[in-house]
Amino acid sequence: MIRPGKRNLITDVPGLKVGQAEDASVRTGVTVLVPDSAAAAAVDIRGGAPGTRETDALDPTALAGGVDAIVLSGGSVYGLDAASGAMAWLGARGRGFRLAANAPAAPIVPAAILFDLINGGDKNWGETPPYRALGIKAIETAGEEFRLGNAGAGYGATAGLYKGGLGSASSVTTDGFTVGALVAVNSVGSPVMPGTDVFWAFPFEQQNEFGGRRPFGGTGKWDGFDLDLPSDMKGAQRPRENTTIAIVATDAELTRTELGRVAIMAADGMARALRPVHAPTDGDVVFALSTAKRSLYEPRQRDVMRMGMIAADCLSRAIARGVYEAETLAHMKSYRDTFGVK
Repeated sequence: MIRPGKRNLITDVPGLKVGQAEDASVRTGVTVLVPDSAAAAAVDIRGGAPGTRETDALDPTALAGGVDAIVLSGGSVYGLDAASGAMAWLGARGRGFRLAANAPAAPIVPAAILFDLINGGDKNWGETPPYRALGIKAIETAGEEFRLGNAGAGYGATAGLYKGGLGSASSVTTDGFTVGALVAVNSVGSPVMPGTDVFWAFPFEQQNEFGGRRPFGGTGKWDGFDLDLPSDMKGAQRPRENTTIAIVATDAELTRTELGRVAIMAADGMARALRPVHAPTDGDVVFALSTAKRSLYEPRQRDVMRMGMIAADCLSRAIARGVYEAETLAHMKSYRDTFGVK
């Protein structure tokens, strides 16, 4: 059986820490994933309007062998500067890629952003957007425990008509592999089955981690769902405004090419938890990372497939958890307040 890890967070994967920082007045935030040492990583981009940084460095043919951190941020294009803050913090401590012994360290810090610029916060920052400072604050507080919901990159997010948020989940296999997911949910699509309070991700839920709601309760004939665009998705769809950005990680020792396949498979976790997803105005991005603590069995292809499948399930759970744990913020009403869930 596969069960959640001790924390049910991505930091159950050995060798990972997560730091977060928010600016309540701006209604935005930053989340940084930090491996203990440079880690192999890959990326899969499905959205039609992504906002990213350093993703070219993750190509298996690229020179740099691993990443020193991955940043998820609010702020749209301004939020890409959060990676500058994390990069500076790491570089000052000697972390990073070196072409020569006497060269300064060059940290590899890929990033993805979501759009939270019209959530009512004070965006009059002039020439000093807060994201570089938030990137530094987030990485310097990195640890194994971190908050979900209105936290980090999910602070000012919305998911359909509900308050979005920061979600995470983990799975541990009986033979000791660990997989985790970290996600900031700011989707145009709805996380909830139409006419119900049930998350689309319900088949993958572990230990009532997002409320334990199930469909088809009660009696009487069920005539199916309305399969048109859901009424509780966002009403306006503009480029980069509707984005789910995520990281999946494992302690399985995977190559960058294999991690690319895991990222592709993990992206299906979004499709199981949100409807619609990967739309023209979405910026959906999934990073995949390995801390390489455990060797794969042979043939390797079976365990690559296995890690990708588990990562997709973890990502579905993390999306639902991010929405479930979010709290009402100004006009952004939470799932629990909408449905009266304690």
